[in-house]
Amino acid sequence: MEPGATMNHDGNHKPASQASQLFSRFAQATAQWTGHPAAFLGAILIVLIWIISGPMFNYSDTWQLVINTGTTIVTFLMVFLIQNTQNRDILTVQLKLSELVLAMKGAENRFAAIEDLTDEELEELHEECRARAETTFHHLEERRGKEAGPRTAARKQ
Repeated sequence: MEPGATMNHDGNHKPASQASQLFSRFAQATAQWTGHPAAFLGAILIVLIWIISGPMFNYSDTWQLVINTGTTIVTFLMVFLIQNTQNRDILTVQLKLSELVLAMKGAENRFAAIEDLTDEELEELHEECRARAETTFHHLEERRGKEAGPRTAARKQ
């Protein structure tokens, strides 16, 4: 698949729009940079400069407005960038897990597309899996009890 291409529900590849590719690259680069310690130190430096400059501006409303406006704008924009990178990360993990499920012999392939289920269907599947896990746990406990029985009797003799 070519870089930037996506796959539709029919399994056919479709090229991503140039705007989508640009935003994706920008979001990834920004997330990479803002997650770096240097970015955090830069933010601390900006806040320190703002604090130190307070007496020069007599702690005026404008002085306070500068930091409030700056942090509001940065926070607003970062929400979209963070959501984009989280969506991308979740999708890549889901695709990797789907590939593993499909590759496993005896696995239920319905789990490969589980992200497409409704909340109610997910809850039903969760209850079904919980019941299967409990059944498996009880079988293991029974097996351990049967294996421990002869060993315990042999030790007593």
